[in-house]
Amino acid sequence: MNREQRGFWYGVGAYASWGVFPLYWKMVADVPVMQVICHRIVWSSLMLAGFVALSGQAGMLRASLGRPGVVTTYAVAAALIAVNWFGFLWAVGSGYIVETSLGYFINPLLSVLLAVFVLGERLRPWQWIAVALAATGVLYIGISHGQVPWISLLLASSFALYALVKKRAPLGSVLGLTLETGILALPAAAWLVWSELSGDAAFLHRAGLTNALLLGAGAVTIAPLLMFASAAQRIPMLWIGLLQYIAPTLQLAIGVLVYREPFTHDRLIGFSLVWTALLVLAIEGVAAHRASAVIPLPE
Repeated sequence: MNREQRGFWYGVGAYASWGVFPLYWKMVADVPVMQVICHRIVWSSLMLAGFVALSGQAGMLRASLGRPGVVTTYAVAAALIAVNWFGFLWAVGSGYIVETSLGYFINPLLSVLLAVFVLGERLRPWQWIAVALAATGVLYIGISHGQVPWISLLLASSFALYALVKKRAPLGSVLGLTLETGILALPAAAWLVWSELSGDAAFLHRAGLTNALLLGAGAVTIAPLLMFASAAQRIPMLWIGLLQYIAPTLQLAIGVLVYREPFTHDRLIGFSLVWTALLVLAIEGVAAHRASAVIPLPE
């Protein structure tokens, strides 16, 4: 298996892991969301700090802290990913997995809009058509259900903004995530201590499985991120763009087939418009890259 093929399967592993996340977080749905997020942050931070230390990158991370704008940039990124994690975990625990899948389906299209209005990039005609189709789908779902799909929009917008901040961030993926979780680690640890003192803590006060799941929150957060980083180094970004639809597809299937969340005719119409938009975007992207690069096909 060559470098590109390994990268492809790393990408599949990353997005498949994110796709089945609802199964994991659903098992700790009885734990307060803030405690789950804080465990996720604290254990992720400790694991990343250990990884950075063992890989000899600690000095590089310390040196970067003195560079102008580094801490501010990653503080913004940390706030955005915290909002995204909170929204996702709350939605999973509250029975809105289908809405989370819609959020991650429309996320690439919001990223396209941010590229236009923030980065000054220009869209080709078919890209505008894709954006219009997705907007129509979201609008249809909102009108048919009598309310804005705010969970989907919160997840999509927070992650699109996070990606925008990371695009301009100066550090690599591992060091950047280490700094982000490090910024969040102190308030997260303080929240867990407060929960313990107030008698509301779940960790070490619940069944063994719950304790293990909370302890493993760091590992299940870091593993797909490392796989994604490995994939991004080995395969074209076009393949990354196509693979990203694995996650929301699995989330949708889990929400409907496993947890029996409603998937009405109106939702099907709205989702179909979004899927059509993504198909248009994918085909347009392949066509645009074909003239300038050969896209390696995985075996």
